[in-house]
Amino acid sequence: MIHNQFDLLKTRRFLPLFITQFLGAFNDNVYKNALVILITYVTAEKAGLNAQIMITLAAGIFILPFFLFSATAGQLADKYEKVFLIRIIKLVEILLMIGATIGFMMESVAFLMTVLFLMGTQSTFFGPIKYGILPEKIEQDELIGGNGLIEAGTFVSILIGTILGGLLVLTENGLLLISTMVILVAFLGWVSSFYIPEGKPALPGLKVNYNFIRETWAIVSHCRRNREIFLSILGISWFWLVGATFLSQFPTYAKDIIGGNEQLVTLFLAMFTVGVGIGSLLCNQMLKGEVEATFVPLGIIGVSLFTVDLYFASQQSFINVGGELIGAGEFLSHLSSWRILGDMLMISVCSGIYIVPLYAIIQARSEPTYRSRTIASNNVLNALFMVMSAVGTVLMLTLGFDVTQVFLTLAFINTAVAVYACQLLPAPLLKSVLYWVFNFLYKVEIRGMENYRAIQKEKVIIVANHLSFLDAALIATYFPSKLTFAINTQVAKHWLVKPFVNLMKTFPLDPTNPMATKSLIGTIQDKTHVVIFPEGRITVTGALMKVYEGSGMVADKSNAHILPVRIEGAQYTPFSRLKGKVRTRWFPQITLTILEPQKIDIPDNIKGAARRKIAGTQLYDMMTLMMFQASNYRTTLFQSLLDAKAAHGASHVIAEDVQRDPVTYDRLLTKCFILGKSVSHITQPGEFVGVLLPNMVSTVIVFFALQAYGRVPTMLNFSIGKRNIISECETAQIKTIFTSRRFVDNANLEETVQAIQETGVRVIYLEEFAKKITLADKVTGFFGGFFPQAYYSRVCPNKNPDSPVVVLFTSGSEGTPKGVVLSHANILANRYQAGARIDFGPNDIVFNALPIFHSFGLTGGTLLPILCGAKVFFYPSPLHYRIIPELSYVSNATIMFGTDTFLSGYAQYGHPYDFYSLRYVFAGAEKLKEDTRRLWAEKFGVRILEGYGTTETAPILSLNTPMQNKPGTVGRLLPGIQFKLKPVPGIKEGGRLSVAGPNVMLGYLLASNPGKLVPPEDGWYDTGDIVEIDDEGFIVIKGRAKRFAKVAGEMISLTAMEDFISKLWPNHLNAIVAVPDDKKGEQLILVTENREAQRQEIIEYVRNQGLSELGLPKTIIHVDQVPLLGTGKIDYIQTQELVDRNSG
Repeated sequence: MIHNQFDLLKTRRFLPLFITQFLGAFNDNVYKNALVILITYVTAEKAGLNAQIMITLAAGIFILPFFLFSATAGQLADKYEKVFLIRIIKLVEILLMIGATIGFMMESVAFLMTVLFLMGTQSTFFGPIKYGILPEKIEQDELIGGNGLIEAGTFVSILIGTILGGLLVLTENGLLLISTMVILVAFLGWVSSFYIPEGKPALPGLKVNYNFIRETWAIVSHCRRNREIFLSILGISWFWLVGATFLSQFPTYAKDIIGGNEQLVTLFLAMFTVGVGIGSLLCNQMLKGEVEATFVPLGIIGVSLFTVDLYFASQQSFINVGGELIGAGEFLSHLSSWRILGDMLMISVCSGIYIVPLYAIIQARSEPTYRSRTIASNNVLNALFMVMSAVGTVLMLTLGFDVTQVFLTLAFINTAVAVYACQLLPAPLLKSVLYWVFNFLYKVEIRGMENYRAIQKEKVIIVANHLSFLDAALIATYFPSKLTFAINTQVAKHWLVKPFVNLMKTFPLDPTNPMATKSLIGTIQDKTHVVIFPEGRITVTGALMKVYEGSGMVADKSNAHILPVRIEGAQYTPFSRLKGKVRTRWFPQITLTILEPQKIDIPDNIKGAARRKIAGTQLYDMMTLMMFQASNYRTTLFQSLLDAKAAHGASHVIAEDVQRDPVTYDRLLTKCFILGKSVSHITQPGEFVGVLLPNMVSTVIVFFALQAYGRVPTMLNFSIGKRNIISECETAQIKTIFTSRRFVDNANLEETVQAIQETGVRVIYLEEFAKKITLADKVTGFFGGFFPQAYYSRVCPNKNPDSPVVVLFTSGSEGTPKGVVLSHANILANRYQAGARIDFGPNDIVFNALPIFHSFGLTGGTLLPILCGAKVFFYPSPLHYRIIPELSYVSNATIMFGTDTFLSGYAQYGHPYDFYSLRYVFAGAEKLKEDTRRLWAEKFGVRILEGYGTTETAPILSLNTPMQNKPGTVGRLLPGIQFKLKPVPGIKEGGRLSVAGPNVMLGYLLASNPGKLVPPEDGWYDTGDIVEIDDEGFIVIKGRAKRFAKVAGEMISLTAMEDFISKLWPNHLNAIVAVPDDKKGEQLILVTENREAQRQEIIEYVRNQGLSELGLPKTIIHVDQVPLLGTGKIDYIQTQELVDRNSG
């Protein structure tokens, strides 16, 4: 397929044919126009003939052969190889041009009319071949472009032929020049025909019927049986009636109405032909290569409107008082003349838009073995309508009509035809009207139409998310084929939907009638393309809602391709059901993204309800993948912030902390630009800049200030001690750190900061830095806040979505922290992956106490909500178990993130009503205990949704959701993530998980090789976790690969043993590590806060559960507090050191 129609001119399958027909049309028009001018200004006066009638007669003579010989021509074109016939016809053209030369020399009207008749005959035989061979040489989706070029080329040749014929005929030796030229051009056309690739006859066994009357009736009757083809033929025939009337009367119009000479005739013909050429070429752009009659009604209506205006514009008198005919220059000196030319141009442009799709429809929809005869039938009716044009024009002129009155009468008749056409083609009319309306109001953008074209001839179910009452109209308007909409009978009665139901093909679905579904499956199997909105309702959350299993079952039983289509932007219109939930506006931009087709794939042995459930799940996964893949994650983080501001409004409150000073998008951006401007003076683009700050609004400002100016925030974990913080600085080669003196004092980090400074790293306190910001930087940043998009485009040196956006550090729970370098695309991809499964919106308030230096706290608790329009309430420490429940209550939080340790603490100290407003609570970073889950459900009526992720994956990999939740698992993988399970010796079920996807990090920064990025091998990240994935895709984490011990030859999960003991002592924190053992290889050591813990109690508990005692801890160490990281995870490094000390 060629997307640019002009690329066809570079191919041998099209270019020689184009040149051949171009030269033939050129010759026709040089000769015809020379003849018309000769009759008008010379021959008629000498012979005493009426010039108007002679010109009309000439037009009738030329088209008469189309009426007489088209049937025979169509049969011959279907029977014989078309290129062979073209070469014969072009040879005959040479002989005819020699005859034309003789006629010019004789100045004999009768002889010239005879040659004109023979030229019409030659064109009659060429027409079915020219249009019949085109679908054999180019693809169907190139037909609009190919026909557009053919029509444009034809009318360009008309223009050139008209100019040369009109200008040369009355000059000295003009007839000789014209004669030489037409013979030479005919010869070149014959030569070019030998370069057209030969094909095969369409129907070599066809018996030619030379009874043209009977055969004409037969081919016309055959075409009448295909309504679409016959209506197209009638439409083309009407075009030629209108066109012939204009073209034949331009000489009379120029001379009698305008008072112009032959230059003016040439100018009018040139304007008309250029317009048709423009309209023809525009078709491919408007229809995107699709063979449809979408804009035909608008084209014909446009012809009427501009013809009426031409009548009124022509009432201005141009006739010279002295009786001399005016030339083109004098005509153009009049202002009103430009109105006439504009009307002529628009009449012809509308005609081009109108005619090209009809030719393509005939070619695409007709049978290949009957195609040439179908085109011949078209030529017969064209001839009939042109004869009607000639007869009607002569009749009106005889009755005393002047030319402008003829044009006006034609406009009125054309209007009636347009009304009739609109009644015959209501869908194309509605599509054409809606196309212009939607483009004008919503600037609709279509992406991925090639995915639909690839399966256009197959069984297809189009599934789309449902945002508004505009959705069906949008899909019907921009998809080229005639679609059937499966629609709920109740929805069809809505006043906004009813007009479209009456004008488009719908399939009513009554949920109470199971036979309707069976009928729908049958409709799809007939290759009718059906549109289904699997959610069954318009979203009230802005995100994907429940997907009904029935839609999946229909796709499964029909074995159809599923084509996902994401609609974006319609949720912001007043026609959605999100008023009061999002910032609605009248005319947001709307985008339709068409994804690659997929199919339901279920083993044949699965039947009944189980099969229906799997089909529904697979369809849901396709829809969520669609939501992700159609998202714009290939941009920068700061650009996404600007997009969020545009979507939700500059005054939308986006962040707040314990200072209770809310920040809007507008304030956030202005502060970022002011601070970032000053930071840019002391740092370099792309530099890793340290951020040592707690959860507060200022941290967000610093983060985005660095983003705005192309610096990379490096989030330092202040909870891991000065040795590890210094290691982080060295690993990332940090030169500058931003922190707060107040924070350093409150967190007792003075000694740490001093140690950092001693390594040569510059530590900047925000309180002091703010005082040094210059007036110039403030003014620059302030004005940048008024024009954030333009300002950001100017000041940011690197907008590559694959460049580093942030450096985070691993927890260090198993060794020295590693720097994880994430890109803009990594974080934004994860944001959209999560958003495809969970609805976040501007009405939400996220309570984030998880530290921003942790990936969970950064992406989940900060960036995801801010970029979705949800307000974030920041709290500096997750350990304040009494304060956080109260603040959640006061802030009306609807979403909270936490670890099991933190959530358990909040539940113990919180009031039952503190979390009344929470919609979602997400747990991660460590395994969620059943006791914590049950406590939240019983005390607060809130279910905790457990997820799983890693810093290296930005971070979310899997998530339980309200629609897909299985307690005890960490949910299903998010869309767009691939996985592999590597078998682990000794582990019977599951394996070691590796993942790949757009959210996987750029790479590590290692302490052993500071500053050097180490990317994951082949894009796959080894999580180091042993997991099991069930048939539904839910993941159970069995433990870290490093958290397994080999006891007496058996692999024992330390994590599983921790969970087991936590069930025995749920109110105490427990940690298990392994140490070498001479007899069994390794032994387990329990570190617990339960001072009463005894090994015998564990043994009895195991026996009561009927389990093996092999993996029980051999030794118990009692401590006041199990070592923890700042994120709430157990610090196994310190725990191991504690065990080693006790063992020593």
